[in-house]
Amino acid sequence: MTDFALARRNMVEGQLRPNRVTNSQLLAAVGELPRERFLPEGLRAIAYADDDVPLGNGRFFMEPMVLGRLVQSLQSGEGDRALVLASGRGYGAALLARLVKSVTAVEGDATLAAAAEQTMKELGIANVQQIVGDPEGGAPAGAPYDVVLIEGAVRLVPQAIVDQLAEGGRLATVVAGAAGTMGTAQVMLKENGAVSGRPLFEAGTPCLPGFSPRPRFTF
Repeated sequence: MTDFALARRNMVEGQLRPNRVTNSQLLAAVGELPRERFLPEGLRAIAYADDDVPLGNGRFFMEPMVLGRLVQSLQSGEGDRALVLASGRGYGAALLARLVKSVTAVEGDATLAAAAEQTMKELGIANVQQIVGDPEGGAPAGAPYDVVLIEGAVRLVPQAIVDQLAEGGRLATVVAGAAGTMGTAQVMLKENGAVSGRPLFEAGTPCLPGFSPRPRFTF
C-alpha cells in the first residue's frame, strides 16, 4: 500500500526544491494537498511520479516540477483572483486556491470537471468555481483575473484570454516547440494592454487540443 504522505514529502524534497521551487507558501500547500485524491483509483499509485499522467481527452496531470514552477512564477497573493484553463481533475486549481482569494476553473470535459468538483467538495475547498466550457474562451463573466494558469502546452495564447487578464496580471503556461522539440515554460506580464513573455525553462509538457493559430486561407 502506497504511503502517500511519504510520497508527498519525497516529491517536495526530491522534485521541487532541487528544481528551484522555493516559495515557502507554495511548498507548504503542495506538502499538504493530497495529490492522489485528484486521480482515479487506478492511477493514484503514480500520483507523485516525475512525469505527466494522461487523463484522457487530451488532458494530463502535469509533472509536479513543471506545475510547481509555473505556479511559483505567477507570484500570486492572497487577494488575487485566478483563472485556470484546461483544469482537468482540478489539482492545479486546488493548489492555487490555497494561495489566492478565488479561482475560476474552466474544463471542456464534463466528466473531468465533475470529478474535480466532487474532490474539492470532499476536501472542503470552497473558493473554486468549476465551469464546463471551452478553455480557449476562458471565463469572461468573472474577468479580469490577476493570474492565469494554462495546464498544458499551447501554441498560442488566445486574445480572448489576454483580454481577461488584469493590467499588471501574470499568465503562466508552456509554449510548445516545433515537432520533436521541447516546449518552453513562460510567464507573461500584461502591461499597457499588451502581453510580453519571459522564458523560464524547457519542458516536455504535452500540447492541449486547440490553442493553435487559426489557419489562413490563400487565394
